[in-house]
Amino acid sequence: MRILVTGGAGFIGSHLCERLLCLGHDVICLDNFFTGSKDNIIHLMDNHRFELVRHDIVEPILLEVDRIYNLACPASPVHYQYNPVKTVKTSVMGTINMLGMAKRVKARILQASTSEVYGDPQVHPQTEDYWGNVNPIGIRSCYDEGKRVAETLMMDYHRQNGVDIRIIRIFNTYGPRMAENDGRVVSNFILQALRDQDITVYGNGSQTRSFCYVDDLVEGMIRMMECEDFTGPVNLGNPVENTILEFAEKIITITQSESKIVFKPLPQDDPKQRQPNISLATEKLRWEPVIDLETGLKKTADYFAAKMI
Repeated sequence: MRILVTGGAGFIGSHLCERLLCLGHDVICLDNFFTGSKDNIIHLMDNHRFELVRHDIVEPILLEVDRIYNLACPASPVHYQYNPVKTVKTSVMGTINMLGMAKRVKARILQASTSEVYGDPQVHPQTEDYWGNVNPIGIRSCYDEGKRVAETLMMDYHRQNGVDIRIIRIFNTYGPRMAENDGRVVSNFILQALRDQDITVYGNGSQTRSFCYVDDLVEGMIRMMECEDFTGPVNLGNPVENTILEFAEKIITITQSESKIVFKPLPQDDPKQRQPNISLATEKLRWEPVIDLETGLKKTADYFAAKMI
């Protein structure tokens, strides 16, 4: 098939492009390089089935494709809060443009939504039928509400125009090619540990996260795209929950670091708990993560250590 991956030079997008090429597809990687990097896809450039297009999905584009994976959007607070208006435009106008393309060429489209649609959840673990607890005027709402509107658009194009859609809600994902400067807990902690710097924990470290290795996520995305008669949304993430403090301690052990843990105030609207219920993914996609946290963290730490040499 001819497959378009928007945000294809990003962390998750580059792994998805790689996997789709391995499956024998032609892949068009579309990216504006705001948070994506050519370094993430440079090893794919000699593959004759791979095309790179520098483009911002806020602007319309005409392409002929069979499948669209819509991943384009800055996904870490540091980046999406840098230009919050542009973040909303990417989620809303960008999704409209991709849905318009899907409608025109009769392509199936998958929207990469996020666990952030649940906000600071009052239901734990989070199931797909939970409507969320999102602050619509907070500093994170440009991302949270943008993704919620993107889901609305997907469903409305599906109901009104018969567009063939799939919606996934991605929970915390980590692995090689994460951006060093994205301010997320995995890259922050690993880099601080490798440099023997203090590891910064916000709050008292009791807030929880569930971390899914990127290869597991990509497998779930492809299974969802190829699943017939199921639009989603479906949670994709690792249901094994860890406190941030436990996580920091695990990274210190894995990297054999001399780092100390220091505590700072919790940012506004930072969720206290985040854990997916993946029973729907298990039932519909026969999917669950297979890479444990220790194995994934070692691979990620090795990646960052190699970049520092």
